[in-house]
Parts: sequence; C-alpha cells; structure tokens
Amino acid sequence: MGESKGRQSDKARETRRRIIEAAGALFIEQGYGATKLQEIADRAGVAVQTIYFVFRNKPSLLKELVDVAIAGDDEPVPTMDRPWFTEVTTAPTAEAALAALTAGTRGTLERVAAISEMVRAAAAANPEIRELWPDQADPRYAVISEAAKSLTGKPGAHPAVPVEEAADILYAVLSPELFLVFTRDRAWPPARWERWAYRTLRSQLLVDEA
Repeated sequence: MGESKGRQSDKARETRRRIIEAAGALFIEQGYGATKLQEIADRAGVAVQTIYFVFRNKPSLLKELVDVAIAGDDEPVPTMDRPWFTEVTTAPTAEAALAALTAGTRGTLERVAAISEMVRAAAAANPEIRELWPDQADPRYAVISEAAKSLTGKPGAHPAVPVEEAADILYAVLSPELFLVFTRDRAWPPARWERWAYRTLRSQLLVDEA
C-alpha cells in the first residue's frame, strides 16, 4: 500500500514538473498573456483540467514557476538556506565569498533571468500578476543584502566600501537584466559572464593585492 502511494506521489510530482516546464517555455516564447492553459496542457501532455486541479489558475501557475526557477527545484528551502549561499557566508575570506556568490548567482540567473523579464512584462499588463507579490520587499535584494553584510565583514573586503554600497553594487552587477544583455543579446557563454562579473566586483569590493 505504501509503495503504491509512493508511486502515485512520484507520478504527481512528475506531472507537476512537466506542467511547470511547459508553462515556462511558452510564457517566454509567447508572453504570459498570449499563452492559453490549453497550450500548456498540450505541451505537457496532460488534460487542461489537470492544470486547474494542481495549480487552480494561471497566476498561481506563474508564481509556482518563478519559485521553482529561483530555487532550482520544488523543495521548500529558502535561497539563504541553500548550500551555495552557505558557502558565501562561511567562506574564510571576502575573495572566496565573492567567488561563491558569483558562481551561485550564475546558476540562478541561468534559470530565472528570462523568466524575470517575462514576469515584469506580464505584471505591467495584468493586475492579477502584481497581486501575487503584494507589498513584498524585493526578495533578490534581501539575498544580496545578506551576502553583502557577510562579505564586507571578511578579510580582504575593502574597508572604504560600506555594506549598503556593496549591496547596491552587487545588486546591479548580478542583475537578471545585465545577465541577459551579455548572455542573450551579446551571446556570451554564462561562464564568460561569471568571470567578468567576478573581476568587476573584485575591483569594486575587495582590497587590491598589488
């Protein structure tokens, strides 16, 4: 009996994953407003009623898509509790923390940058999208701010750069918008963007070894 329930749970999770993947691809290709749930159902290989049953409606599906894209999986673990972010906070030096932050951010942006752009466009035209995150502080800035606090307190951090300024610099350089400019518009491989971002931030936030 337990084994049967386990198989059912695995099947439900796989169905959920297929729907989210199909929705992400279509929302980016066509835009949120232009994409119909039936199109998502067809691409995912499920009945449209299944989408309603699992996600209730299109806005809820979008929110789940964003949450999974940011995390990289569907486990309810906040970004600041993820192993890559723990590497940032536990790194012995500011240089090591910056390397871990840049690498971890690259992994996130490869999943979420195009989705973030789509969500901004959708929110501009659909009030129900704005209501998905009512009066919420920018979650990306919250993560970056915590990283800045940790980084600026480590050996090798530039003493003349206050935490707030470090957070703003990190927020700008590691933004989805700038990531897309390089990796999509200028066709840089993500690894090249990571090297550039690290070097740029190192010159701004760390003590010059020379």
